[in-house]
Amino acid sequence: MTAGPPRRACLAAAPRIGRRGLGLLCALCLLGLAQPLWAGSYLDRAWLLISEATRANDYLRKRLYDRELARLVGQAAEGRLQAAKDTQVPKEVVFAHPHLLLMLEHYERAAAAAALGEISRYVEHERSAQDEEQLFRGVLRQLGWSLPVDKP
Repeated sequence: MTAGPPRRACLAAAPRIGRRGLGLLCALCLLGLAQPLWAGSYLDRAWLLISEATRANDYLRKRLYDRELARLVGQAAEGRLQAAKDTQVPKEVVFAHPHLLLMLEHYERAAAAAALGEISRYVEHERSAQDEEQLFRGVLRQLGWSLPVDKP
């Protein structure tokens, strides 16, 4: 029978292995959480774009007579649309992103129509934007995600 290392040496090595194992476990957990955190960051960005677009549209709807305001809202809408096009989209929510883009595009077109005094086209694009927002939220739900809740 061969003698192994003294029992005391095995016990002394166990805490080092335990700390290393614990460190490795923590690193793996952080890597595992990185994807959900990344998707959460996207959802925060999407929520900001949506809330700003709807707020600007609500403001414009009450002042459709002001074509200069509509022009300004349209420029801001173009900026939001470009920001959404330039954002990195995590794979977990990639199927929802086109609906966000379409929503923002419809709000931009609605503002452009208002700037030209074409109220019926404005209403058409506004409805389409609202429909796309609902589709965006629905696809997110199907994928197991949701937008952050607006705080009062």
